Amino acid sequence: MPKTPTTETKQSAQKPLGNRYNRLEWAGAFGDLGTLIPFITGYILIMKLDPLGILFMFGILLISSGLYYKTPVPIQPMKAIGGAAIAQATAITPGMVWGAGIFTGFFWLILGLTGTLNYVSKIVTKPVKRGIILGLGILFIIEGTKLMKTDLVVALIALVITFLLLTNKHIPAMFVLIVFGITAALVQNPGLFKELAAIHPSFRLPQFSLGHLTWSEFLKGTLVLGIPQIPLTLGNAVIAITAENNRLFPEHPVTEKKMAISQGIMNLISPIFGGIPICHGAGGMAGHVRFGARTGGSLIILGGILLTVGLCFSSSVLILANIFPSSVLGVMLFFAGLELAVSARDVGHEKSDFYILLVTAGFSLWNMGIGFIAGLVMQEMLKRKIFKV
Repeated sequence: MPKTPTTETKQSAQKPLGNRYNRLEWAGAFGDLGTLIPFITGYILIMKLDPLGILFMFGILLISSGLYYKTPVPIQPMKAIGGAAIAQATAITPGMVWGAGIFTGFFWLILGLTGTLNYVSKIVTKPVKRGIILGLGILFIIEGTKLMKTDLVVALIALVITFLLLTNKHIPAMFVLIVFGITAALVQNPGLFKELAAIHPSFRLPQFSLGHLTWSEFLKGTLVLGIPQIPLTLGNAVIAITAENNRLFPEHPVTEKKMAISQGIMNLISPIFGGIPICHGAGGMAGHVRFGARTGGSLIILGGILLTVGLCFSSSVLILANIFPSSVLGVMLFFAGLELAVSARDVGHEKSDFYILLVTAGFSLWNMGIGFIAGLVMQEMLKRKIFKV
């Protein structure tokens, strides 16, 4: 019987990991497209941001993350900032997005360097950490099913294909999923052939963007976009990613402090050439791992592809995005959610552990920060015997 990714990963902990670039790393490289493509498309199509700046910075930071961490510590768009910016595109300027990124960078860099997160990590128990991951996994599953409903027939076929090939070591599910998705898009819209034929290389270098940022845009971006993102980043991209990485790759442990500093540095760099606010979301790691990634090689592969597309094909990005159906992206998101949610199974054996887990997860469906606080409150109430279950 084939080993599950979790078992296989734990066994790999017996020897140090170096980056690999085999077919499983290539397959896993595309495991996070379910969140990447919709946000990048929204920023470009609705907010009119230059695709070159977005893809260039994404590529550089993915490669850097893969080389530094040696595990699939992902680079993802910050979802609260991205969602608000795209939904309110008429009122949000590119400068406000860059301003939110700079604020976010300073915030997490200061929080990490001052050691504040060390205190947080000491008081958070496993049920709270797993509750945040479970809540995030359920959110991914819900969002995945919403995308799948855009073309239910294609989604169901993709779902069955993925389940059948999920543990196949010779035919990675992601490769078949990509080929199936592109084929379905071309069959349903033959006009894409003509659009694809018109794609041609057009080399450009990114431009310095912060010269267009005003003080007013920085303040508005901080208040409207940056501050509301903080609770989500704390739950998902600091606590959850630390727990997930250390569970899957104990030979390459990270700390909440390291994750905060990392995101601080990245978000101070990203806006320089027009990049968007980014984070190390735990869902991204789940997506990469679910489809085969075991090292940072998968990030380097994806980063190299995005860098090449940005520098040479930035004028054709939306055409390339259109050849991948939303329903198939939904399947990817669905499986990333499953991968996250099942990791909560080792929460413990006590009834109180499950109560803390479910309270945290339930409130996390509303807001990651609120879920984190609710879990801590439940944890302390049970510990002090104020609540009894």
